[in-house]
Amino acid sequence: MSAATLLRDVFGFDAYRPGQQEIVEAVVDGRNTLAIMPTGGGKSLCFQLPALVRDGVTVVISPLIALMRDQVRGLREAGVEAGALTSGNTEEETEAVWDALAAGTLKLLYMAPERLASGGTITMLRRAGVSMIAVDEAHCVSQWGHDFRPDYLRIGELRETLDVPLAAFTATADAETQEEIIRKLFDGQQPATFLRGFDRPNIHLAFAVKDGPRAQILNFANVRKGQSGIVYCGTRAKTETLAQALRETGHVACHYHGGMDAQDRRDVERRFQQEDGLIVVATVAFGMGIDKPDIRWVAHADLPKSIEAYYQEIGRAGRDGSPAETLTLFGPDDIRYRRQQIDEGIAPPERRAADHTRLNALLGLAEALKCRRQNLLRYFGEDPEPCGKCDLCDKPADVFDGTTPVRMALSAALRTEEWFGAGHLIDILLGNETDKIRQRGHASLPTYGVGKDYDRRQWQAIFRQMMGHDLIRPDPARHGALRMTDAALPILKGEASIELRRDTIRAAKGLGPKVRQMVSEEDAPLLSALKAKRRFLAEQAGVPAYIIFNDRTLIEMAETRPRTLDDMARVGGVGAKKLDSYGNDFLSVIAGEVEDTHPARRKLAGRSEGQLYDRLLAVQSDLQRGPHGADKPMSLSASMLAKVAQLRQADRDGITRLIGERHAERFGDAFLEILAEA
Repeated sequence: MSAATLLRDVFGFDAYRPGQQEIVEAVVDGRNTLAIMPTGGGKSLCFQLPALVRDGVTVVISPLIALMRDQVRGLREAGVEAGALTSGNTEEETEAVWDALAAGTLKLLYMAPERLASGGTITMLRRAGVSMIAVDEAHCVSQWGHDFRPDYLRIGELRETLDVPLAAFTATADAETQEEIIRKLFDGQQPATFLRGFDRPNIHLAFAVKDGPRAQILNFANVRKGQSGIVYCGTRAKTETLAQALRETGHVACHYHGGMDAQDRRDVERRFQQEDGLIVVATVAFGMGIDKPDIRWVAHADLPKSIEAYYQEIGRAGRDGSPAETLTLFGPDDIRYRRQQIDEGIAPPERRAADHTRLNALLGLAEALKCRRQNLLRYFGEDPEPCGKCDLCDKPADVFDGTTPVRMALSAALRTEEWFGAGHLIDILLGNETDKIRQRGHASLPTYGVGKDYDRRQWQAIFRQMMGHDLIRPDPARHGALRMTDAALPILKGEASIELRRDTIRAAKGLGPKVRQMVSEEDAPLLSALKAKRRFLAEQAGVPAYIIFNDRTLIEMAETRPRTLDDMARVGGVGAKKLDSYGNDFLSVIAGEVEDTHPARRKLAGRSEGQLYDRLLAVQSDLQRGPHGADKPMSLSASMLAKVAQLRQADRDGITRLIGERHAERFGDAFLEILAEA
């Protein structure tokens, strides 16, 4: 039967959606295929329809049980023999799948990627007459993506073992992720690639600077009462408190996060699929498997991780093609938190740099001066006209020539050799006499006090916009100090101008109290770097992170910035054993290269005997060839010097007994003089 006939008779459609037909034809022809289509663009049909046209069984690798069960249910309702092998199956369901495979009647077999870890699965698929593999949510193969699933890495091997074509589908994949998919699923061989437009014109886009974020979310939900919606939050705790606040204002709302019992999570998923008007307040653990067509709005109470994450999360709204709305709140604390997440991660430096670039793209969208949809789609390689369906098209931004304050900020960064964060640079611009400014002599800089036309919160908004325009970036190698990008140079030199949003700078005066930070803004990047080192050491040792050092100890390190083992030993929580085991590791994070210290000296770190050891070592060096420099070289071992440093009530006889007559003759008097002064 032809694809066109099956499209009408089985799926009930008289025509394909835009872009579907050529993908279906490529998959039917058995070509390896990569299709990148917007969420709600009908990608499931692009592998379900070819599966019916082709002989044999199509294996569908999908990441979520709920999504698989929904698709299997829908196919069976349409008269298609489909089944799923999942951990959620009953014995009867699994038995029915095996029977259908044995009878040769099964057309689509859904399974999670984790099932590929079993050798028995591969053997079963060989016998089953598999003719094609379809991979849903193919971006899960990206090791550094926000939805990475390790078992997706087995799919390329499965394709080679079965020697069948593979069709991969995803709604979100930038150029880097596309390359990763091709490398890992297609062994680097270019598949037939279809890039369908990323635009979802029925979704209205809006961003707002946080100004009482709970009230902002409640107001957004109140004018959409009775509509199904999702609120994404950055923390589990916030999902619970915000869901409670929504219930108190008359909404039907529940929370969802990864820390909940599995059955409780399934209950929320079921309710959301079945109930009209339910609001789910969730972390990003919710949504990838939700195929609910009539979600009318999505709000972000906190800034998403990246522009891809944002696109995927808002894409859950309006899959039925009817109008849907979004709101994303953001503020300086969000940006700092997201930067910290990247810097504390275990990814290699080049990946962290790529993640900062993705976050910068999202900040650019948040700080956009003109049509947001243009900004979003340009990131994905498209060049659309203004959309007329975003907040900036509805009400153009109030902009002004921000070249002068931006040049002031860039000059302050340049004159301090790009070694400081926004907090210290703002103090310079405002002319504040802080201890740090006095210690570093920064009150003498030409930029000191030139920025008094703006207050601190307004300067924070200016710096936030500068990051959004990618003029400055935190440098992880300098613990988050702001460094200029190439894009900033023409502005600094007076060769280019820049517009900023006056409305968000003016609104900055009314922002609520700042979230309490564990450390000051200046010390936060170093604390992130210390936590990253702690995580690495903990993973190597197979112990919880706090076993290495607790947070309080790392905070003290970040604030006092010890430069030597002696300094480190004075930090609370750093005992002798931990100093010996981890001292140099953490010093290298704080101070860079660390000189190797003899174990005997390391044991004295932080004690008065350590300073005695250093003085004894210096005297020994002076007298190594005798008082006149002409005698035969002589010295004591480090261990022996440490014993001298620890002598109590030292006298000539005691020194001689310890180091021997010959050494006492050369060093005894000088050593006794140092010990007497202690």
